Amino acid sequence: MYEHLVVFKFKENITLEKQQELALQLLAFKGKIPGIMEVTAGINNTNEKEHAQGYTLGLRVTFQDKQALDDYLPHPVHQEFLSLLEGIIENVIVVDYEVAW
Repeated sequence: MYEHLVVFKFKENITLEKQQELALQLLAFKGKIPGIMEVTAGINNTNEKEHAQGYTLGLRVTFQDKQALDDYLPHPVHQEFLSLLEGIIENVIVVDYEVAW
């Protein structure tokens, strides 16, 4: 299995409602992109605000294997979502790793 973690930092004018809408679209990936075992997404509500650095939306996707992760990146549903982020994203952090146990 592979985990794909993403945290999003949006431009200041992006509302919480817009971010929640995007989170719902992320959750729909599971039924639309092959190889996805689980998807979770949500608004960052940490009490450690000093460590959040302005990142407000988190995503975790569990893939059945590395090939599924590789196939996800160019998948049309993923690419369509990325196009929605144009002009509203300040920064993104991505971490991919193999689940060893």
